[in-house]
Amino acid sequence: MPRETELIETHAHLDSSRFADDREQVISRAVERGVAQMITVGTSIESSRAAIALAEQYPPVYATIGVHPHDSTGFSPPALEELADLASHPKVVAIGEIGIDYYRDYAPREDQLAAFQMQLALASEVGKPVVVHIRDRKGRRDAYKTVMANLTAWIGEMVHEAEVPPGVLHCYSGDLDTARQALDLGLYLGVDGPVTYPSADDLRALIAQLSLERLLLETDCPYLTPQPRRGQRNEPAFLPYIAEELARVCGVRAGEVARTTTANARRLFGLPTTSQAP
Repeated sequence: MPRETELIETHAHLDSSRFADDREQVISRAVERGVAQMITVGTSIESSRAAIALAEQYPPVYATIGVHPHDSTGFSPPALEELADLASHPKVVAIGEIGIDYYRDYAPREDQLAAFQMQLALASEVGKPVVVHIRDRKGRRDAYKTVMANLTAWIGEMVHEAEVPPGVLHCYSGDLDTARQALDLGLYLGVDGPVTYPSADDLRALIAQLSLERLLLETDCPYLTPQPRRGQRNEPAFLPYIAEELARVCGVRAGEVARTTTANARRLFGLPTTSQAP
């Protein structure tokens, strides 16, 4: 039987070069700290291939495949076909990290939108949820408005033979109205290291108004290290810090956060229980 306190890391970048020297130890440390499964996220064709390779190598690891908005310039039908081929791998659980980023603007906005829309269509075609990146410039909500308009249209049109939840808004940093709109669409929201930061009172107040049944735990490692380990490289073993803070914010026991967010992750991504995993 799975442990009641086991956690699932739903957003890591284990293919990062920052894990090159100790990747196996990073995964082992996470398992030792109760992180039963980890999802490593593709951000380009190359990164998606690497995510699948890691999922093949390490039993606790699963993969997503997709092209991040930063890498969306030049995204083309052949790239989409390659993603479709990768999506058939049995350990690929979602399409992502896809979305819109108006903070960095590394790719023209029209390229970001085109890549996002093509990959939403791919998710419908292969019957998998999406992992959505959204980032705006300070004080703006343009990226959120673009993403939510496209997700609303996509969710309204898609027909999955299986009842697959539509996806997750990764590292949620929008406002309460947008959060409620996302929940109404059946989306989940990712909670990451920033919830532990001293400056994050507004984020904590927002999360306290949401249902735990629609939240997921993420580290986004090697980025966004939780406060107790700030200054260090982030890794999945630090996920309990986020779970503990979420429990405090929601006024529940840590065990309830573990049970609920783990059930959420398995429901969204179709992950087996640890007793069922090969």
